Amino acid sequence: MIRHLVLFKLNDGVSRDEPRVVAGVEAFRALGGQIPELRFWECDWNITDRPIAYDFAINSAVEDTDALQRYLDHPAHQAGVAQWREFATWVIADYAF
Repeated sequence: MIRHLVLFKLNDGVSRDEPRVVAGVEAFRALGGQIPELRFWECDWNITDRPIAYDFAINSAVEDTDALQRYLDHPAHQAGVAQWREFATWVIADYAF
């Protein structure tokens, strides 16, 4: 199995309640039911306000690297990524477990 972690940081001046951010969150929350390669899916806002903290997190799992690539290439994933590019940056980690 491959764990796929993503941490998002909203750009300066962007707030969680902006319509485009709300739409981006909704798009990512829906992915768990749209992409068959996903074996585990959760995402939500960070609950702490420490200066080093990121704002939003995705924790997911797929069977193998081929499934990870299919997930990354899936049109629903690509659509969500396009939304988030407008208002955030992110870091990822993919590892076997």
